[in-house]
Amino acid sequence: MTQTQPLQKLFTFAEFIEWYPENSQVRYELHNGVIIEMPPATGDHTFIILFLLQIILSASKFNKSLYPASSSVLVKTPNEPSAYIPDMLVINQENLVNEPLWKKESTLIYPESIPLLVEVVSTNWQDDYEKKFNDYEAMGIREYWIVDYAALGGRKYIGKPKVPTIFVCELIDGEYQMSPFRGTDCIVSPTFPQLNITAQQIFDSVI
Repeated sequence: MTQTQPLQKLFTFAEFIEWYPENSQVRYELHNGVIIEMPPATGDHTFIILFLLQIILSASKFNKSLYPASSSVLVKTPNEPSAYIPDMLVINQENLVNEPLWKKESTLIYPESIPLLVEVVSTNWQDDYEKKFNDYEAMGIREYWIVDYAALGGRKYIGKPKVPTIFVCELIDGEYQMSPFRGTDCIVSPTFPQLNITAQQIFDSVI
């Protein structure tokens, strides 16, 4: 995701929720107590998200308890005052009864509620590859996709020459194992093994 300059005050999560403007057309995240304004996604970014929503929605028909969502759900980290709005996540509806912040704040805190989560990489690629990677790993979210359709990430991740890459990060023994998918590689998802789509098909959704 892209971002603008933070507001200059440290907030707890409760203060962040109380501060959050009602019916705001602008999205905000909380990064270590700092409120970050998230500008609108680019057109390419939006098409990637819409395409992923379609394919995951289709795959979700095999498990009616799982449902993809985008743009409004907060994911709160457990050990620091941070809360993110992923580009897309899959909700396990059966676990929502255990989520104390769901009904009033549209916020998830338990990994059991989030079987899969997706971030589409923008210019601040370090957030998706490092900060959010570490936080989602620490939360125990079992599958995390990093969709780097514009090859913006560092060479230590996507190599040289840099090419568009999708990383499927699977939580194994408490740590993410990153599997890269490029070009005609067929995406392998632990949550949705029935997916039949290549990385290039996702990249080609950009108009």
